[in-house]
Amino acid sequence: MNTRNIDCSTTQSPYKDLYVYYLEGSLNREEESHLGHSFLGNWAEEDSSFLFFTQPSKDLVQSIIDEDIRLQLIDEFHFTYEEWVGGKVTPRKVSRFLIVPPWEDRQQNDGELKMLLNPGVVFGTPLHPTTRDSLLALLEISEKLLSYRVLDLGTGTGILAIGAALLGAERVLAIDNNPLAVKTAMLNIKLNELEESVEVREGLAEDIVESPSDLLIANIHYDILLKIIKEEGFIKKKYFILSGLMRSQATNIKRKLSRYPAEIIYEWDNDMVWRTILGKVKGL
Repeated sequence: MNTRNIDCSTTQSPYKDLYVYYLEGSLNREEESHLGHSFLGNWAEEDSSFLFFTQPSKDLVQSIIDEDIRLQLIDEFHFTYEEWVGGKVTPRKVSRFLIVPPWEDRQQNDGELKMLLNPGVVFGTPLHPTTRDSLLALLEISEKLLSYRVLDLGTGTGILAIGAALLGAERVLAIDNNPLAVKTAMLNIKLNELEESVEVREGLAEDIVESPSDLLIANIHYDILLKIIKEEGFIKKKYFILSGLMRSQATNIKRKLSRYPAEIIYEWDNDMVWRTILGKVKGL
């Protein structure tokens, strides 16, 4: 995430248009360092790269490709920033949470929990129902836990990790396997001055699920959720929030959870499409 061009005192989003170049092959850090000031970041997917810029940069990208035979330009895209994130990035309320982009000057009212969030180009904003419902699940469960540790798998922008810390979590470990998401989450942790309570790491969710924690949050791809709930470490958590699920996927997850000593506390059904599950492990 390139933060050099972000002026948090302005009242306008620093992003207007996004120019995305889809490459076959993975860029190295040295190649990324030559992509200029309009380069926002590289969304890496296995052996491919999605390069995000705020200005047209095809010639610059092509110059990198010409020097590296591993790389090939597959496609290019142009979006407005609002099209990419799904709406205008403005201050938004989710129950007690007030989520504010850092370029907006907005003070919280009594009882509100203010969170600064620069989403960049990474998943995890209050515009998406699974994120909103996961925040509601956090509010629902936070009063039942004291001095608790949180494991946030697939942290994206870091929004749920920050929400947990604002609600009193003693320690939050936020994991994502995408380097751009890790950089974005780290930026947002710093914006909220939560470096002492929230740690962000790059890694695979299924490899980290054993990490000791009282609450597991996973707003993540369905295929990864299936792997997570099979791990022994999953059933050692006291509570869990599972999201990013469509209706049929949630039904299958609940079927698999029924084999464990697990209890569904509440389920959010948003627009009959997206599901979020809050549960606990019986006996813990």
